[in-house]
Amino acid sequence: MEFQKFKKIPRLSRNCIITEKIDGTNASIVIKSYSFLDVSDCQFITKYALNLPEDFNEGTFNFSEQDLFLFAGSKSRWLDTSSNGDNYGFAKWVKENAEELLKLGGGIHYGEWYGKRIQRNYGLNEKRFALFNVGKWDDENKPNCCEVVPIIAEGIFDTDLINASLHSLIDTGSYIVPGFKNPEGIIIYHKASGQLFKKTIENDEKPKNSKE
Repeated sequence: MEFQKFKKIPRLSRNCIITEKIDGTNASIVIKSYSFLDVSDCQFITKYALNLPEDFNEGTFNFSEQDLFLFAGSKSRWLDTSSNGDNYGFAKWVKENAEELLKLGGGIHYGEWYGKRIQRNYGLNEKRFALFNVGKWDDENKPNCCEVVPIIAEGIFDTDLINASLHSLIDTGSYIVPGFKNPEGIIIYHKASGQLFKKTIENDEKPKNSKE
């Protein structure tokens, strides 16, 4: 029987980053080469890859191991551009911005798809995509079609810092859409544990989707 070691316990008093929690729908952009695809069959690529050439023909197109493929996902499934396979038009947007989005490089890039007709709308007439990974992306190196969730505060994990960040959001309004006075809350990333926590302005004590 394999011995199970006790997991290392991270120290709580370590650095954290606090960002604005955007009220939209969770989305992801996945970029992988053909050689690294878990399902490297043509049928999967044909259905979900959003950067295929217009003259793509499943029967005659030959993939090389270096070919990069661009996919879109929601919180729980792959997306395509069909009316019932998309998520508020995210896959269509990814397809339209494929060339720019490939600059993200290989991997999984998580973010929030928000704006018009999604959750609290933010008073926008369009939809936008904000990347979560503030340790990698900023206004200088992100693709032009993307945003990055705003950093509200950084420092040692502490309830005073968290509460001050939340009250700053209440007093100032949304950082990602200045002038919008009904933001949702904050996300706390605890670096030592690699764990994310959320705290909302309203109903923080209630479970999500609670009807109480």
